[in-house]
Amino acid sequence: MKMREGKSQFNKHRTKIEVVLTILVVVSIVRQFLLGNYHNMFLGFLTLILFMVPQLIDKKLGVSIPVGLETIILVFIFSAEILGEINAFYVKIPIWDSILHTTNGFLMAAIGFALIDIFNRSDKFSIKMSPYFVAFVAFCFSMTVGVLWEFFEFSMDWFFGLDMQKDWIVPAISSVKLNPTGANIPVHVDIQSIVVNGQPWNLGGYLDIGIVDTMKDLMVNFAGAVVFSIIGIIYLKHRGKGKLATSLIPKVRENEKTEGTND
Repeated sequence: MKMREGKSQFNKHRTKIEVVLTILVVVSIVRQFLLGNYHNMFLGFLTLILFMVPQLIDKKLGVSIPVGLETIILVFIFSAEILGEINAFYVKIPIWDSILHTTNGFLMAAIGFALIDIFNRSDKFSIKMSPYFVAFVAFCFSMTVGVLWEFFEFSMDWFFGLDMQKDWIVPAISSVKLNPTGANIPVHVDIQSIVVNGQPWNLGGYLDIGIVDTMKDLMVNFAGAVVFSIIGIIYLKHRGKGKLATSLIPKVRENEKTEGTND
């Protein structure tokens, strides 16, 4: 009885969060319409569609997404599209992109972990993997998704002239190309100013196009994936125990398993 009451309380909280975020998105869509920013309006409608993905996965695939994970997913989508893109948090808050990429690494590790764990517990598969191997595969899954996303960012910048891979100011460089002797020894150079098309720009350094941003994104993705992998190992070693892991790891609903067995 207490378990049911606890779940109903969780569901109430989840519903409240969904309602609040949905209202905020609708307000943002109306505001962008009044401002004539139709591109941002599209991002708002896209956000509403993405909000439905967890529920579709739950209904169509029979995978129960815990309240904690679903809340993180909804907040992540809202933070990336509404706050990040429409309200320019990526520009206003320098660490905003790093926070989201860290969260993405965490979420993708959770999804990869759930997929492998579901297969690992299925009677259809004869191979059973250790908790460490499951966590390792989840980590690799997260990093692969992170790399593919960086490919996407690069493609958008290269072919469509966007700036998804944000520029960084690098105050100094070390390069063998600048060694006057031609030796394979890097020469350290402090950069005071640069010239673009004959016009000096006092940026305090060299304008790096994407490399630093990409590596930073992958590093924080790595951190998020490692954190969840550790949580996953603890979860598998103490199956069914621990509120944190239980609230973050998707599961196949028991009734779905039973129906599959009867068939």
